[in-house]
Amino acid sequence: MGPTASGKSALGMALAQTYGLEIVNADSVQVYRGFDLGAAKPTAEERARIVHHLLDLVSPPEVYSADRYRVAAWEVIDACHARGVVPLFVGGSGLYVRAVVQGLACMPPIDAAVRDAIREEGGRLGWPMLHHRLAAHDPELARRIGQQDAQRISQGLAVFVATGIPLSRWQQQQPQPPQWPILKLACQWPRDLLYQRINTRFDDMLARGLLDEVQNLWQMGHDRDHPAMKAVGYRQLFAFFDGRSPLEAAVEWAKRESRRYAKRQMTWLRGEAELRMIPWNDPDVAFSTVAEFLERHGCLSYHPS
Repeated sequence: MGPTASGKSALGMALAQTYGLEIVNADSVQVYRGFDLGAAKPTAEERARIVHHLLDLVSPPEVYSADRYRVAAWEVIDACHARGVVPLFVGGSGLYVRAVVQGLACMPPIDAAVRDAIREEGGRLGWPMLHHRLAAHDPELARRIGQQDAQRISQGLAVFVATGIPLSRWQQQQPQPPQWPILKLACQWPRDLLYQRINTRFDDMLARGLLDEVQNLWQMGHDRDHPAMKAVGYRQLFAFFDGRSPLEAAVEWAKRESRRYAKRQMTWLRGEAELRMIPWNDPDVAFSTVAEFLERHGCLSYHPS
């Protein structure tokens, strides 16, 4: 784990190559097809060298929920264990990580037609109107979310329409966490150096063709309220193609929002239990920690020289 631009992917690749691990994506944007450069998705060459799971699973307008991710991730873990392989989750999406490590409350299946009807109504009447409706059925949830939070408003209404039970009550159920041994590592950087890396990485993404990638997505006309369309970097460049922002301003906005996102990720990591921080200038700590973990659980088959 770690904030954006902290070197998670590079460290994960090195660990996987050293210890024969398989990488499982834990980034909520990388599950979507077409969101590649801006999501820092592993390249074709990297995926040819190391087995990667849970990338490019769906395309908008389909939404890939945390619970759906949890189910798929647990299936990958079981399949890896059956082959004698240890899975290595790499990513910075806190909800995805917690869904795998802690489990999620059991959620009911929702018919796609119900979701589509609510999203159509939100676009026609405005999300504040639907937020008001949600407050009548699930006041606890409505208090926690903003009047323009289309994704969470539509989810709350869809669950109530389908089950007659407020989403907040479903969420109060106790999740069933998995029983596997787990080692949690996070890349740690001084804030000023991390922010420099964020700025430099975004410039590099632009140089490698991010604008073309975003333009292709923009031309597809996807709903701007889709979670992937609102991801940091994409949202700001969509504003440029919409004619709502000059390119230079959109780029600076994307960098600023990336830094804010990194700050939120660092705050989340500080509250994560049993997390081992890996100093930015001493990655060997990760290798020794992983080796000790694998050896302790009887699955270290390769000792680096």
